[in-house]
Order: sequence, then structure tokens, then C-alpha cells
Amino acid sequence: MATLLHIDSSLFPTEASASRAVTESFRTHWLEQHPDGTVVYRDLAAQPVPHLTAAAHTAGFADPASHTPEQAAAFAERVRLIEELEQADAVLIGAPMYNYSVPSTLKAWLDNVILIGRTAGETPSAKGTPVTVVASRGGAYGPGTPREGYEYVQNYLTAVLADGLGLDVDFIVPELTMAPQNPAMSELVPLYEASRDRALQEAAVKAKQLAERLAA
Repeated sequence: MATLLHIDSSLFPTEASASRAVTESFRTHWLEQHPDGTVVYRDLAAQPVPHLTAAAHTAGFADPASHTPEQAAAFAERVRLIEELEQADAVLIGAPMYNYSVPSTLKAWLDNVILIGRTAGETPSAKGTPVTVVASRGGAYGPGTPREGYEYVQNYLTAVLADGLGLDVDFIVPELTMAPQNPAMSELVPLYEASRDRALQEAAVKAKQLAERLAA
């Protein structure tokens, strides 16, 4: 059966997190199609992975036989994360927008799994793996909006995941998530609710479609 690598990075629990609510919906519908499948789950807020260090970085370009003890330990952690990616049949990532970008914990995960000559380069080891990214945001940053130029989440993740790692990337974008909490955005609550409902529905549909695609 298929393996889903599920990564959440929101600081907040599911009941207070738009991205977690949508990734949970996706995962639930995925498991309905794959009751005997495997889900490898990483909550980067609860258990952050190490930020990339000089030892971990340089170890990726050196003969393992020459690694210092520090390099060996740091590189072993990178390899563990890389193998999780390589062994996944599909990947699900919760990527809320924080200060116009992704959470630092998600950036740390990406820095660890990007390894030239293995996951990145001419023949990326996980090339073609389908990745669904739930890119939630408190406002609206789509084409034609006043803050279009501040959209660094989808643009960045497309560059890294699709162009860099060769993954097959798809986005679900719940937006205006701050409307219920911000009085200045109160008139946008109906748009937020519509975006939330659409995202949850997309998650259900995409999970089922992907499960069927992998089972074919």
C-alpha cells in the first residue's frame, strides 16, 4: 500500500489552524482509500528538525569515510529525512504564511532534504512524487490583489519543490484566515468562509483522486 509523508508546520493546534484543518481533511480521506497504508507524520512545530549546520552541509559534499564524528552525526539526521521523502508515494505539507514566507521550521526541513547529487541536481531521487501543499494565509495575495507582490510562499515552494527537487506540486490555498479575528476584516468573513469550505472540499477530492491514481 501507498505511503504518505505528512508534514505540518503551523504553530497552532488543528482547531486554531487553517492549514492543519485542511491537511487533516486530506489525510482522513487518504486513509479512507488506503486503510492499510502508511502515514509518516512530522509535526515540525512540536518536534523541529535541526537547522542546517556547517557540519551537516559540508558532510553532503565529502566522502563519508572522511566524516568527522560531528559530520557523521549531523549527516545521519539529514539522510533520515531524505529517506522519508524518497520512500513516500505522496507528500502532504501544511505551509502557513508567516511574515510573508514559510515557517522557519519548514525551511529547516527543506534545507536538510535538499542535497545536490541526490535529491537535487540532474536526476533528483524523488522526482515525480506528487506533493500537495496547503498554503494558508491571513490575507489575500493572489493575482490582482494589492499584496500580490508579497506572495513568497507559493513562489518559493514551487521553485524549491518543483524546480529544485523535481516533485509534482499542487497547491490548496485557504486565504483571509484572519478575518474572523480581525475587526478590520469583518466584512471579509463570508469570503474567508467560502475559501475555507473550498479548501476542505479540494482536500477531500484531491486526496481521493491521488489515492486512485497511485492504486491504478
